Formats: sequence, C-alpha cells, structure tokens
Amino acid sequence: MNKNWQNGLMLLAVIVLISYPLLTVKAAKVAPGQEAVALFTGADGQAEAVIRQLAPDYQPWATPVMEPPSGEIESLLFALQAALGAGFIGYYFGVRRERARQRAATGSSRAA
Repeated sequence: MNKNWQNGLMLLAVIVLISYPLLTVKAAKVAPGQEAVALFTGADGQAEAVIRQLAPDYQPWATPVMEPPSGEIESLLFALQAALGAGFIGYYFGVRRERARQRAATGSSRAA
C-alpha cells in the first residue's frame, strides 16, 4: 500500500472519529419546569454558575478585553489558539531533532 492510500485512510479515520460523536450525541430530555442542559459547554460557564450560587454578590475583579459576538466565534478562537500552540511546540521539537541529527552527522564524519 503506497503512502497516498495510507494518508487517505488516516484522513478518513480522523473525519469519522470527529463526526461520529457530533452526529450521535443527543440532548437529554428535560422534565417540565427544569432548564435544558447545553451540550459541549465549557468549564468556565459551569464555574460561573457555581460561583453565582455560592456568592450571589461576588463582583469579578477583571473584565474581558474582548467579548466574542457568539459562542461559535469563541470556540473558533480557542481552537485557533490551540492549533498555534501545537504548531509552535511541533516546530520547536522538529528544529531540536534536526539540529541533533546534523550534529551527529558532522560529529561522525570528523571521527572517520
């Protein structure tokens, strides 16, 4: 099996793994008089709700610099931040590995 087929199969597997939970997870049925539970919410909103229950008069000491217009934009910015961080880490380790490989190649050629 050549590399193109392997890459295509891996891409297909990633797409299936990403889309399966999004397509199969259903919201729980809500009893009358209860609030619906939002799926895929972050811990920030849950923590804010607990703080409001425990200390209703609490005033935050910092305010957001920018308030995204919607939850989707907020998720996009978070994913972009994660992707940039992962790219930076991958680049860093790639550079270190290549430098080590070059040092090993020049060191072994001097010894010969």
